[in-house]
Amino acid sequence: MAVSKVSLSIDEDVLAEARDRAGRRELSSYVDAALRRQLQHDRLGDLLAEMEAESGPIPDEVMEEARQAWRGAAAKPRPRRRGA
Repeated sequence: MAVSKVSLSIDEDVLAEARDRAGRRELSSYVDAALRRQLQHDRLGDLLAEMEAESGPIPDEVMEEARQAWRGAAAKPRPRRRGA
């Protein structure tokens, strides 16, 4: 995969924490992964907006049901993946 070198302006405190977490030599990979997650989040937001435009907003009672199911799933321990 091709890569491009860029210059970014990042708040010093954010950069310092990212370096601490990623290690100085792995900062590029850390930032790349963060951008990928943000882009995925943005695309999901676009899809939800498109679906809402086509079908209307999700009813409040359906949203509450989904929230309850999400909370219930978050409370359950997740199985470990092999090799993890």
